[in-house]
Amino acid sequence: MITYYDDRSVQVTSTAFRVDGRSYALTDITMIWHRRGTRSWRVLVGRGAIGAALAGPLVAAVLGVGVAVWLHRSPTVTIAIVGASVLVGLAVGPVADFLFEHLDRSYARGSRQLEIWARWRGQPVRLLRTGDALRFGQIYRAVQRAVEHSQPARPGTRR
Repeated sequence: MITYYDDRSVQVTSTAFRVDGRSYALTDITMIWHRRGTRSWRVLVGRGAIGAALAGPLVAAVLGVGVAVWLHRSPTVTIAIVGASVLVGLAVGPVADFLFEHLDRSYARGSRQLEIWARWRGQPVRLLRTGDALRFGQIYRAVQRAVEHSQPARPGTRR
């Protein structure tokens, strides 16, 4: 038996697809397809919030420099305001790596619910539903490989 994918809730082997305690024999599966759901506004708003968190200190720094010039105060006060504004702008540096990592993970997970469907014993059955695009891709490809290898070779073809 070959294992194509295995995690805490899904296992794809050369004989079956198991998910959350249910098992589907690959010999009973005749077709596999996938569906994409609608976009999750929650995920998109989260990405926008990360972008705002990245841009906020930079915008504050630019506004601070503008206010310092607009006030026409003494050079000491102007330099103090510009210096404080630059420090606020530099605050984005240490936080940027953390925020970009979260933004990258957000795109890896995706913004849609993804489903794997199969024709099992003649009936359409939803095998899996997940919002994690990376995991979905790994499982979907594993199921495809398992089904391809479980079907008998056609005459005149080699594996």
